Amino acid sequence: MIATVTTPTVQAHTELSRPAVTLAPAPTAPSAIPAAGVIAAAHSPTPKFLAPQKTATETAMEKRNDVLRGLASWYGGVFNGRKTASGERFDMNALTACHPTLPFGSLVRVVNMRNKHTVVVRINDRGDLIDEGRIIDLSKAAAERLSMTQSGLAKVKLEVISLGRDHGQE
Repeated sequence: MIATVTTPTVQAHTELSRPAVTLAPAPTAPSAIPAAGVIAAAHSPTPKFLAPQKTATETAMEKRNDVLRGLASWYGGVFNGRKTASGERFDMNALTACHPTLPFGSLVRVVNMRNKHTVVVRINDRGDLIDEGRIIDLSKAAAERLSMTQSGLAKVKLEVISLGRDHGQE
């Protein structure tokens, strides 16, 4: 099958949705292609190369934003033992974190971009981090695993491993 693409003449009142397509059978022996096959080919769906293609932005959005980059901080001390937004008691020695939007129970791999140390934390608290330029607030134990307790802040990459039980219900 040979596909021929023609472009119509453009006039001010003409609406262009896509080029016109003319399908013609490839040269073969007369008995090789039955007449019904030629008619069916003429009414087949739009060839793939003429189907709308996804933009780079659409493709990136399909991959989702499961990877985030930004600043991480940590908390402990006076918050230890207090109730978190999820209702549990905060334990600065547990591998937990505060995130403004991820559902409670979500598991997130945090990578310190300076030294490549990693830790997996469970989201169990909320906070207004974005106004302060941060994307996550880690427990002291998680910060120790990333070797960031001295500096207090670190450039990190967050990889969402799984969404928590409250996904879509908060």
